[in-house]
Amino acid sequence: MKRHYQTRSARALFEPTQAGALKLSNRIVMAPLTRNRAGPGLVPGPLMCEYYAQRATAGLIVAEATQISAQAQGYADTPGCYTDEQVRGWRSVTDAVHAKGGTIVVQLWHTGRVSHTSFQKDGLAPVGPSAIRANTKTFLTGAGFVDVSMPRALRLDEIPGIIEDFRHACALAIEAGFDGVELHGAHGYLLDAFLRDGTNHRTDAYGGAIANRAKLLLEVTTACAAAIGADRLGVRISPVSTAGDSHDSQPQALFNHVAESLSPLGLAYLHVVEGETGGARDSIAFDYAALRDRFNGVWMANNGYDREMAMAAVSSGRADLVSFGRLFIANPDLVVRLEEDARLNQMMAEETLYGGSAHGYTDYPTMQQIPASIDI
Repeated sequence: MKRHYQTRSARALFEPTQAGALKLSNRIVMAPLTRNRAGPGLVPGPLMCEYYAQRATAGLIVAEATQISAQAQGYADTPGCYTDEQVRGWRSVTDAVHAKGGTIVVQLWHTGRVSHTSFQKDGLAPVGPSAIRANTKTFLTGAGFVDVSMPRALRLDEIPGIIEDFRHACALAIEAGFDGVELHGAHGYLLDAFLRDGTNHRTDAYGGAIANRAKLLLEVTTACAAAIGADRLGVRISPVSTAGDSHDSQPQALFNHVAESLSPLGLAYLHVVEGETGGARDSIAFDYAALRDRFNGVWMANNGYDREMAMAAVSSGRADLVSFGRLFIANPDLVVRLEEDARLNQMMAEETLYGGSAHGYTDYPTMQQIPASIDI
């Protein structure tokens, strides 16, 4: 049955709201953005503190995808949340954001088959639902982007350990001062790979029918909700994105089931990537309104939104929150720029995105600063 959504004021995007237990100063969200700038031990350092604190005016910051275990790593210099040192590093970040009045959650991931033997203990194969190599690349220090490695299929007796790693990382995230957690169920990483029949060829309880393929995501979500409270937990999905060589023969039926199954849990929000990540929003036909009708909770929309689109989505009730990625990279004060309809900074060179230092990371000017001489 089609639901009817309450319309809001034209400027509702800039008004306070709540997502579960999360109190937000506006409906503008900083999307999780991999930047490959963690220090030794995959520990967040002072540069990451500065980066996130600069963007604390976002209603909500979703900090970059963060490993739940050593096995979960798939890219160079992405942070973890499974050691004491990592927790202390993240505590410095969350303290910096909270000092500026911000709200911040962390996105937790297991990259699954989108990984490389160089990240795995003893150079072993990465893990996935099935032994199917992803037609995609990862980022290695000194080598840049390289093909991912051939994975092995997770054994049935290993799956409880994966669920426990997610649960434990969630608990540590709260210890690190995060206001909540977002589970990365998108873009071809482990939870998403289990969902899709293009990457999941299992014949046990975690393969075959849609309900079986959705089992791991739901078990992880349930365990994490029990650990930290469902009202501090969000989930991100990308129904038609082919990132990470992700594909399914029936995405509408699959994600309708996912939304229906997540709805009763009382999550803080569901974060939905519309269309191709960083690309076309209509690359594959998909009915997002039908998907939303199946989730009775806060709905966060993502992918390619500009000011006009975001304001319309929120005022019409089609979305409750809108997340922005690259606009937040280039504009630490994006909220005020959108509110005042001010000129936006352009992105710096692509090579500043992944890895490196402050350039292209913390040196984008705000409206209050005299623009430095930067190469954009």
